[in-house]
Amino acid sequence: MQSWQPPSIPILPGRGPQLRLYDTADRQVRPVSAGEEATMYVCGITPYDATHLGHAATYLTFDLVHRLWLDSGHRVNYVQNITDVDDPLFERANRDGIDWRELADRETALFAEDMTALRILPPHAYVAATEAIGEVVELVEKMLASGAAYVVDDAEYPDVYFRADATTQFGYESGYDRETMLRLFGERGGDPDRAGKSDALDALLWRAQRSGEPSWPSPFGPGRPGWHVECAAIALDRIGTGLDIQGGGSDLIFPHHEFSAAHAECVTGERRFARHYVHAGMIGWGGHKMSKSRGNLVLVSQLRADGVEPAAIRLGLLAGHYRTDRSWSDAVLADAALRLQRWRDATTLAAGPDATDVVARVRGYLADDLDTPKALAALDGWSIDALSYGGHDSKAPQTVATAVDALLGIKL
Repeated sequence: MQSWQPPSIPILPGRGPQLRLYDTADRQVRPVSAGEEATMYVCGITPYDATHLGHAATYLTFDLVHRLWLDSGHRVNYVQNITDVDDPLFERANRDGIDWRELADRETALFAEDMTALRILPPHAYVAATEAIGEVVELVEKMLASGAAYVVDDAEYPDVYFRADATTQFGYESGYDRETMLRLFGERGGDPDRAGKSDALDALLWRAQRSGEPSWPSPFGPGRPGWHVECAAIALDRIGTGLDIQGGGSDLIFPHHEFSAAHAECVTGERRFARHYVHAGMIGWGGHKMSKSRGNLVLVSQLRADGVEPAAIRLGLLAGHYRTDRSWSDAVLADAALRLQRWRDATTLAAGPDATDVVARVRGYLADDLDTPKALAALDGWSIDALSYGGHDSKAPQTVATAVDALLGIKL
């Protein structure tokens, strides 16, 4: 799958500090100990509808990680998938009387337009599930051979399932008890009541062919991949074991990330699929989490069509900490637009206060678990001082503009 074109990133003098992030599995903020090449796998969209601000907030979170790694001197191997074979996609295509592949291509293209407008750095490998069938089949074969997976006793639909107890550490990432797991499993695409399973929590690996659904050949019969195994297979193929970050929205902690990690761990023997599990909070609108099922979406493409500058959208999302569930509103957008204009006014002055301290503080705040509220406040302080009192450093305005572009992805 072709990724979108990357924005240019200016080079900021010096190096940023080591990144520290909250790890979901360890329940604490700790250093991200990446090597010369930092690796990250972030779960992509299921392309049956347009990009909303919840999506944008998630990909913006990992765009900051990407930028901070570059600023501290790492090469970055960033992989993202597209779940272009899944029930919601087929259901929407049937509802609208359109071929599911055409719908997926259309919404994937719109997503790329939104990401380009928001100046999100693209992944180095952008992989559709339909492009990774071979890797999925190979991984499922390994799980069947080891006993980590089994075929249900169903002559009509011999689906393949993963045993939730195939790894002794299952549950370490989310920390949820069984009751919570079962509830979330049922709410988030699982099938706890499927007859023939060994355990209600066992997760689908390969869905046997059904009438009217696409399918691919495999040694265990024609069918299509389950959701979680697609990410495990793509990550193992494109990155390998021991990736630095597995990321996504907080609604993916369980079951998606718990199972994709377990799928990889059961075949590699590794204790942890990723060194860090990083999750972004949810964005709300009208008092509820923004979601396609609820229909309370604020679409990036619609905001752009209404003339909202993408930099203001980005800045509005950055105003809250990435891990917090927070609400979008007209007031959030208005504040972002005012802040953007203030920064632009300050960075176009002929001179300003020395920028050394503010750039160092922005780097430090962002490296400390992506503390964007403090980083934005520091830039506000410099801008207000520049506009109110001026300064004697003719290079400072451009230095600040370069830092805002390189670290926060906002072109002033």
